[in-house]
Amino acid sequence: MTEKPEELKAMLLKMKEETLKEINKTVKSGSDIPVNEPSGDIYDQASSERDRELGLLLGDREREKLRNIDEALLRLEEGEYGICEECEEEIPIGRLKIVPFARHCVKCKADLEKQQAQTKRFEEDRAYRDIALGEEEEG
Repeated sequence: MTEKPEELKAMLLKMKEETLKEINKTVKSGSDIPVNEPSGDIYDQASSERDRELGLLLGDREREKLRNIDEALLRLEEGEYGICEECEEEIPIGRLKIVPFARHCVKCKADLEKQQAQTKRFEEDRAYRDIALGEEEEG
């Protein structure tokens, strides 16, 4: 790997710090919103609920990002950083600069995402078939 481990570690630590700030901001803004106090009409209430749910979702994503950064820092310390977990080839530095906590090279990540999409599609098709069969039995 052409980049120095210190530079990569500094990049990950900076990203971790920024992510922690985002999580704190989300938590603070979420705690300012009264949860069970009805205010305004039904549309205002629906909008407030949507905003609260969006804040929670974004918080979950930030926590997942934080976990990925911590795992990358651990791999860096163990000397496994920058190695694809699938093919065990070196992950290009360009990818690591964009996604510093990447665990797979671009090709392996694309293959994994394709496989996950196929699995999800198969599970959805099976669920729809089960629903359709259940409706036929009732009739």
